[in-house]
Amino acid sequence: MTFAATILTLYPEMFPGPLGASLAGRAMAEGKWAFETVQIRDFATDKHRNVDDTPAGGGAGMVLKCDVLARALDSAPAAGRPILAMTPRGKPITQARIRELAQGPGVIILCGRFEGFDERLFEARPEIEQVSLADIVLSGGEMAALTVLDACIRLLPGVMGAPSSGAEESYENGLLEYPHYTRPQEWEGRTIPEVLRSGDHAKIAGWRKLQSENDTRSRRPDLWERYEGARVQPASGARRKTKEPDQ
Repeated sequence: MTFAATILTLYPEMFPGPLGASLAGRAMAEGKWAFETVQIRDFATDKHRNVDDTPAGGGAGMVLKCDVLARALDSAPAAGRPILAMTPRGKPITQARIRELAQGPGVIILCGRFEGFDERLFEARPEIEQVSLADIVLSGGEMAALTVLDACIRLLPGVMGAPSSGAEESYENGLLEYPHYTRPQEWEGRTIPEVLRSGDHAKIAGWRKLQSENDTRSRRPDLWERYEGARVQPASGARRKTKEPDQ
């Protein structure tokens, strides 16, 4: 099954961009994924092809018009594909969500611009998932869309060299990935940790797990808190320790 991406944008020339090279470019050439762009401006109905207007209530900037966006969106059949709107007001996307998307038929991505979207679009199309990359603001949603697509494409079957390549990466198990080393064994007075040269796979696995935990705890306390919370959750269907009150 080919992963099909439809990108609604004012700048279709930005695609495939970097996705036409390296792993993603090779995967596209092999038919593992495909994309199409939809020019939002084509769905404007006035003679000037306006896609935006001044914000109601005043303020700086311009807002993308809900009627134009809805027509553009309705032109792209979902066919079971989730619809993402890239906006800094959205929920930060996670690796878990990326993995879900990569296992599906594809995705439709709506790229924001200017001050963002007329909120009525989301009220009228509740299936749209508002997504952000992080606590940053970009010039538009195109760069965010490229990032989301790259994260999905690399997880498609046959794209990475080995099926297990992504299994121990950051976020896959709730932790940051452990540090890596390679040759030369000594560089500027710094050596590869001895445990990694021991050949003892059990010790190496233990060291890597400890490094992941330590780095996550110090660098991303938010991830560590979630990881710790997940570890103490009782197993599904576990017997309650406290007696239930009589009914």
